[in-house]
Amino acid sequence: MSEQHATLLKTARERLVEDRRAFAKIIAAPFEREKTRDAREKFIDIQAAIEAVDRAIEDEDRQVAT
Repeated sequence: MSEQHATLLKTARERLVEDRRAFAKIIAAPFEREKTRDAREKFIDIQAAIEAVDRAIEDEDRQVAT
């Protein structure tokens, strides 16, 4: 069961990385006050979510190993 959860988490992580890349493009584009600021905030939120998913994947992997 933990392997299924790890696979699900890895898929979620891939989607979050795609979203992060989209916001990185906005941040890298010429500065537009509101749009750029919002993209930065969302980028940071997504990065935090990716890190949380990474920890969850590690936890699932540990459970499979035991």
